[in-house]
Amino acid sequence: MAADAERVYREVQDYYGKELTKTKDLKTNACRTLARPLPAFVREALQCVHEEVSAKYYGCGLVIPECLENCWILDLGSGSGRDCYVLSKLVGKNGHVTGVDMTEAQVEVAKKHVAYHMNKFGYQKPNVSFIHGYMEKLGEAGLKDESYSIVISNCVVNLSPDKRAVLREAYRVLKEGGEMYFSDVYASHDLPEEIRKHRVLWGECLAGALWWKDLYKIAEEVGFWPPRLVTTSRITLANKEVESVVGDCQFVSATFRLFKIPKDVLPQQQEVIYKGGIVGHEKELEFDINYKFKQGEVVDVDEETAALLQNSRFASKFFIHPVRPTSDNSSPGKRKLAKGKRVRGACKWLYTLTGWHLILAVGGAVLLQEVREKSTQPKQQGKTTTLSSKQVPLCHQRLFL
Repeated sequence: MAADAERVYREVQDYYGKELTKTKDLKTNACRTLARPLPAFVREALQCVHEEVSAKYYGCGLVIPECLENCWILDLGSGSGRDCYVLSKLVGKNGHVTGVDMTEAQVEVAKKHVAYHMNKFGYQKPNVSFIHGYMEKLGEAGLKDESYSIVISNCVVNLSPDKRAVLREAYRVLKEGGEMYFSDVYASHDLPEEIRKHRVLWGECLAGALWWKDLYKIAEEVGFWPPRLVTTSRITLANKEVESVVGDCQFVSATFRLFKIPKDVLPQQQEVIYKGGIVGHEKELEFDINYKFKQGEVVDVDEETAALLQNSRFASKFFIHPVRPTSDNSSPGKRKLAKGKRVRGACKWLYTLTGWHLILAVGGAVLLQEVREKSTQPKQQGKTTTLSSKQVPLCHQRLFL
């Protein structure tokens, strides 16, 4: 097992340090899949990034979470440092961003341009640093327990031969209430050995793709609350040779958020009102595929979502209090403040089936009908129907239909 891990490390380092010299050298589009357009404030920050750093960027998806001011952020597999430099601007001079990568050539590119970006952002002293190390062994890189508010990763966890160690280390370095916000590639089923050992497919983020069911299992074992899906998009490989190797296996790029919430929290259903004010999301905050919060709008949220908002950096951005009894049996949803009354609006809540939302995005009409049937079932007064991470795999059997 150790020999296999060393082989993977060596081949990935060679692939990203020697074989690839720029983004267009990638042989598939697995590492270039975006789930949705970048907001304007992120695009502005991207324009400040040095051209060499951008040219050697090999990530996927969107890994710019919200509410970043003054945060301490760790980027796992930071590569040439593109995301780190974008975040360096967004956290401000009082925040800090640390990038960790095992490929020395990539780390050297990132370090080379620190002064350039600090001058571009107008900072007197650097608020970003880069470390040559392994994301499975952050302790050896000198990173202490509970030292970061946010851990991000951009299409890199799949490159690790030990995903459990990656999530375990991320959990360790996060403060209570902290978040792991990461984009990665996922497979429709457990991959066969011939794909797992394919050198190019490892470098292209496919051979190491995590099986859907394992994400929920590992997250729970490590201590995270159940994963929350943010975005997803189907990957089309656009390479006949690679397609012939992977056969009927399908892949998606997905962004998830995992929270480290205190273990003594007792979740309860709550009413929340988004105050606004988060940079780039002043009027509306799209928390995940289940919840979109508009400024000044009352939303009934399930117990899990309430606990995440109340015990994370988002707490100061919401008014939060227990749900008041109502005469109907409606599921949690949105209500607007109008003429002193709360009026039940269109429901955006589909229980806590984050996995099912991904199925709807890439899977077809069969599960759409199942969700509709379940969402119309009557709900008992005072109770919220939720789905635990242990139950999620039942849905994932149809993920890639």
